[in-house]
Parts: sequence; structure tokens; C-alpha cells
Amino acid sequence: MINIAVIGIGKMGISHLAILGAHPDVKITGVCDASRLVTDALSRYSPFPCFQDYRSMLASVKADAVVVAVPTKFHAAMVEELLEQKLHVFVEKPFCLNADDSANLAGVAEKYNLVNQVGYHNRFLGTFTEVRQLLNGNYLGDIYHFHAQSHGPVVIRPQSSSWRSNKNEGGGCLMDYASHTVDLIHYLLGPVEKVHSAQLKKIFSEEVEDAVYANLELRSGLSGLLSVNWSDETFRKMTTSVQLIGTKGKLMADANELKVYFREDTRPNGYEKGWNVRYVTDLTAPVSYYLRGEEYSAQIDSFIRQIQDRSSAPVNTFRSAAQTDKAISLIRSKH
Repeated sequence: MINIAVIGIGKMGISHLAILGAHPDVKITGVCDASRLVTDALSRYSPFPCFQDYRSMLASVKADAVVVAVPTKFHAAMVEELLEQKLHVFVEKPFCLNADDSANLAGVAEKYNLVNQVGYHNRFLGTFTEVRQLLNGNYLGDIYHFHAQSHGPVVIRPQSSSWRSNKNEGGGCLMDYASHTVDLIHYLLGPVEKVHSAQLKKIFSEEVEDAVYANLELRSGLSGLLSVNWSDETFRKMTTSVQLIGTKGKLMADANELKVYFREDTRPNGYEKGWNVRYVTDLTAPVSYYLRGEEYSAQIDSFIRQIQDRSSAPVNTFRSAAQTDKAISLIRSKH
């Protein structure tokens, strides 16, 4: 049984708490949130010991690992403190506001040989894992262009000040929204090496951008486009997609389906020459506890599995998240 404490019970924190609470190999030993309203409610209706200060919590309970779901501006100092206590850490995205802090935390985690993960759940979606397998099998040939996109109705009117309107708190479309898309590019195609141009557009916000458009070049030399807009009310919720074009075919994938075209007879089992469609329900392994999507439980399962079996290969790490933060800083520098 792995003892886990949770810091931060907002939208993602409460989701992680529910998934961890149902995990057969996890015991939740402490829950921390700065809001007394939250901790009072959890104390009344849950069996978890609740605290308002994470240091007091960790001094009072046994923990092998910690899930951190607090605002990004607190990540760098808090996560380093947890690592220095030799605790495995899962932290929500975006990783850090400063790419140097991200690289430092990756180094600390590696020094102590601790399991470390950032909540980029797209890496656990069946459609995107299938895309990765097709790429690894070279079934599309040499990829010569990509287009990665995310759209959603987050900021669709002028709004009063909030964390979303403050880039120093992790707000802004680039940090909060585009980080998912950049990380997906890294997962499928490799890290961003150069940014040739970038536009950060304000639509409804005054202090931060609501849309990001960039021309990226990856370490492999492949170039492509990034298009992200969180002020697009034509989408019901956040939708992330990729389009890849290669010498042997083409594919388009999002969280729901994969459409792939093979020009040649060489193709994986179960696929035909020409157009093929696969749905996430066919490509995603079942999880023991479903909440919002299999990918959220799958990422927690991966984190727990790595703690139990250190030979288990990580799907994402602080190091890969640091690459995403570096790409974000490159995009911002080109604006």
C-alpha cells in the first residue's frame, strides 16, 4: 500500500483525490487546502485527515508520495521542498512559470531517483498513443508537416481579474492551454528546438493572451504549426487535435477519433489501404475507476505503478515537462 498526501483541492485536486481514493493500492493519509471551507467539508464527509498547511500535514502523517494541485506560481518552491524530503511527486500542469526552475526540479528528482510526473493527460489518451505507435512503426513514412491545435470556450467575454488574467500566476492561453498542445507535440514528434515566429493575441483579456499561433521547428528539423485559442465558443469544451502529413500517408486525431490514410500496402494489422477510422473507445484500455475520461485514471495508475516497480517506463517526467516549459519560453520570446 502506497501512502499518498494531496495538496490543493480545486478542480483537478478533487478529481485526483477521487481517483486515488478508489485505487486499490493507495491509502490517502492526508489532504491539504488553504480554504477552511474545503477542509471543513472534507473533514465532515470524508475519512481523510485534513490540514490547511502542507508542512504541518507532512509532519503529522506518513507519506511516500504527494500529489500537488496548487496554482503554478507555488510549484517551484513547494515541489523542491517535497523532493528534498525524498517524496515521489505528481504535480499538475503547467510545471513551472520559469523554465530554469523546471530544469532544476528535474535534476533534483533524478539525483534522488524519485518518481516524478506532470499531469499532461493527453499522453494517456488512446487515440494519441495509437498515433505514436503508427509513427514508431514508420507507417506514415517521413513526416514533413504537422499542425497541432487546441480550442475551447474558456474566456469568451471580458472578465474581472482572476488567476487566468495574471501571467504571473500561470494564467494566459500560452501557459495554461497551449502547454497541453506543446507537450503533445513533444510526445509524438520530439522537442521544439526553434520558434521562427509567434503571435500572442488578446481577444477578451487585457493582460494576457487568449490565442497563440506559432511556427515551430523541432530538434529533428521537422517544422509545423501551433494554433491555440481559448476564446472559441464554437467548441463545447477544450478540444486538442493533431494533423500529420508524411510521404506514405496522413492522419488526423483528437480525443475522440483517429482518421488515417495509407498510400501504400505497408500498414499495420487491422488497417486498410486508403482511409481508416478508429475511435477512442476501441483504442483505450479500461481503467478500474472512470472519472472525466480514462486518461485521468491512467496517468495516476502509471504514477503508482512506477513507485511499485521502478523498472516501469515513465510516460512523462519532470524532464519532459521542462522541455515543454522551455518551448513556452521560446514562443513567448518571439512575440
